[in-house]
Amino acid sequence: MSLVNLNTMLQDARKNKYAVGAFDVSNHDMALAVLDVAEEQKSPVILMGLTVDLQGDKLEYWIEGLKSMAKKAKVPVCIHLDHATDPDFIRNCVDSGFSSVMYDGSTLPLEENIKNTKEVVEYAHRHHVSVEAELGHVGDGIVGNSETGVKKDKNAAFDNPDDYLTNPGEMTRFIEETKVDALAVAVGTAHGVYVNKPKIHFDRLEELNSLSTVPMVMHGGSGTPDDLIRKSVQLGICKLNIFSEMLAAFYSAMKKELNETENMSIWPCTANKEPVEAMKKVVRDKILLLGSNNHA
Repeated sequence: MSLVNLNTMLQDARKNKYAVGAFDVSNHDMALAVLDVAEEQKSPVILMGLTVDLQGDKLEYWIEGLKSMAKKAKVPVCIHLDHATDPDFIRNCVDSGFSSVMYDGSTLPLEENIKNTKEVVEYAHRHHVSVEAELGHVGDGIVGNSETGVKKDKNAAFDNPDDYLTNPGEMTRFIEETKVDALAVAVGTAHGVYVNKPKIHFDRLEELNSLSTVPMVMHGGSGTPDDLIRKSVQLGICKLNIFSEMLAAFYSAMKKELNETENMSIWPCTANKEPVEAMKKVVRDKILLLGSNNHA
């Protein structure tokens, strides 16, 4: 199968009311695990890179490995840059071979978000690379920063998702002016591990879907109850981002493995076997939940 962008992948998802799982993969072992499950389930898949994992020479090593995997994959693969805020870094990723990028200007004033997103889109489209943007803001719901893993003070305030919902009127203008290919919307989810049960504003999501001319994306897929995700997909969500649940499964299994092992010189391939299987179960469950299986 060939490397594809979001346009190729998400238009079919929107038409047929399923969503594609977008999995952050910090290293090649994670990427291979996700691809194994995608091929098993005959599902298209989005492999995402985080800026923190791609600094310096790591960008070259990471992207070259994933391009090789995509070339050999039996299912459509999109290699997507997740949550990037630096236009120069985004251009570097476009030049390096990403098939899709996300510019996140969601914390900026609307005019600045539009201006910056438009510039990113113009550059990316010249290279046949799709662009995802964010309008409204999906904040952190965890005791710590979802992008860096830095622990917050226990008394620190958490983002209230209801304070940053996507404005339908702004969305129409944003899409028209930026020519963005996919839009992450804020309808009640949060990144990371929830401190409170999420409340999805389905009335808002339904309105956004009726107005949007591009596929919509939901961030904060980890920990969101299955029934809420299913309904969100029916109301237009075509891409769901998942990371924290994968990490929780991997490290929980790793903790158990190491606690039961007296010899700490255990080989990585042995220590990682059960943790990788636990992570693959999360990926499998999400693919089946989103209904992307058998759509490759």
